[in-house]
Amino acid sequence: MTDRINLGRSRRWVIKIGSALITNEGKGLDTGAIQRWAEQIAELRSSGKELLLVSSGAVAEGMSRIGMSQRPHALYELQAVAALGQMGLIQHFESCFQKHDIHTAQVLLTHEDLSHRQRYLNARSTLNTLLEMGAIPIINENDTVATDEIRFGDNDTLAALVANLVEADALIILTDQRGLYDRDPRQHSDARLIGEANATDPAILAMCGSGGALGRGGMRTKITAAQRAARSGAATLIASGKTEDVLLQIAKGAELGTLLSPKTEKLAARKQWLAGHLVVRGSLTLDAGASKALSGSGVSLLAVGVTAVSGRFNRGDMVSCLSPDGDEIARGLANYSADEARKIMGKASHEIENILGYVDEPELIHRDNLVLL
Repeated sequence: MTDRINLGRSRRWVIKIGSALITNEGKGLDTGAIQRWAEQIAELRSSGKELLLVSSGAVAEGMSRIGMSQRPHALYELQAVAALGQMGLIQHFESCFQKHDIHTAQVLLTHEDLSHRQRYLNARSTLNTLLEMGAIPIINENDTVATDEIRFGDNDTLAALVANLVEADALIILTDQRGLYDRDPRQHSDARLIGEANATDPAILAMCGSGGALGRGGMRTKITAAQRAARSGAATLIASGKTEDVLLQIAKGAELGTLLSPKTEKLAARKQWLAGHLVVRGSLTLDAGASKALSGSGVSLLAVGVTAVSGRFNRGDMVSCLSPDGDEIARGLANYSADEARKIMGKASHEIENILGYVDEPELIHRDNLVLL
């Protein structure tokens, strides 16, 4: 089980802030609260953490802007209201972070972006590059184009999938409740706060209540999000965003909220997740040196170590890595299509741009997207 000290010291966090916290219970954006979030995130970033923010509040802000008192139900109305509110939400975050000389980047995603293999890799590369640039990605669902069939449904789910995408160490879900209780504290005065549990324990779902009027998610969606985040080895902490300096306290290992830990260590969990979700589309035959390096230490696969390419695959597809004898030794997500791989096989990484006219990644398969067999 991941303890709170290790979680506090971990480097990469996805932070999800709920609608009630951002919008002052639906009365428009709480600019003071947004400023406090920015101050805490800026301090954490200065300590070396990499932070991604999934912020609810676009729909609630849009409702406030046009004087709408009840959340609309029709999808087209939700999309229009979200588009109105997204402008205000991002403007406030941008102005608050600028006071700390931090750039922000707006990232809007749909479920299709994370289920389509090439879009998945593109989104992953973009977010990782933004973090390398020192920016804070502010992520939300692309409500204006999402349909019912491809909606995440709530930002808890989105935050969990982003945690999978960027291999986050921790998912921090801030809400208007102290954490998960063994029964609904709004109906039972003797409800007990659950301090720690295993994210995959089915018993914890039985303790969940329903959501509030502003957001789509309740405690059940947060538990489900924790289970999803655990697939890639991330721990989830559900805590009250009303606690003073809550993010800074979490970083110090404070006993706050409910900590839901993954069963499996981060790297092993991610490898299982990769291996179990994708179909093999082709194969790469390696020379003896690349085969030995891959089998021995799980390094990234470079094009220079590839002697043959078979199949028809695109960027983001799962491919097999074969030894010179034809034995499958690994599988991974290809950074280049089959046609591109044939052109660059046997070539050094610095030659890729001259051959293709561009370079997406220096590796044919990055070690984080590689499963040894």
